[in-house]
Amino acid sequence: MTSISIIGRGKMGSAIAGIAQRAGAQIQLVNRSATPADDRPDTTHAVLGEDLTGDIVVLAVPHGAYPNILKHYRDRLGGKVVIDISNPMDFTTYEQPEALRNTSTALELARELPEDVAVLKAFNVNLADTLKTRTNGMTATTVLFAGDDAAGKLALTELLQAAGLRAVDVGPLPRSVQLEAMGYLQIVLASSGKTRFESGFSLLP
Repeated sequence: MTSISIIGRGKMGSAIAGIAQRAGAQIQLVNRSATPADDRPDTTHAVLGEDLTGDIVVLAVPHGAYPNILKHYRDRLGGKVVIDISNPMDFTTYEQPEALRNTSTALELARELPEDVAVLKAFNVNLADTLKTRTNGMTATTVLFAGDDAAGKLALTELLQAAGLRAVDVGPLPRSVQLEAMGYLQIVLASSGKTRFESGFSLLP
């Protein structure tokens, strides 16, 4: 059985927890402070800094929170699959940070973590509502992901498919640059009212 630790309890963290629940995974929710017990009865709760029990670790927090997370866990993630879902953006200007325009948060995260940690980029092209409903218009929600670790990709694929979502491997981790560009565009379109936050990009079969 897949086990997953989700750091962060915002809309995306909650949506991904729902996917994991549908897939029958063991779920650990990690937050900065004690978590109320009115969430899902099949989850365990932990405070940031406590041991992560999941084989898959999802960073469901803004990119700006990564340094604090790495302070706690950089040397405690050996053998795990770490999923970066972030779309770095200055929400006062709706522009991408200059330092990340020729790279990606996933590539930078992989450089900071030990070599035995598998980093994947996933979920950043999905808005939370399409993950909760598992549909995007008339099609099943598709999760695009990139990474260099075959076993990690397989574990994520099996989790997504067990929850009724479509999983598409777009290639090695450098493809995360294109995924972040897609995520950035989607947020800009939704924030400007040209699309809805309940919608998203569809990849037809």
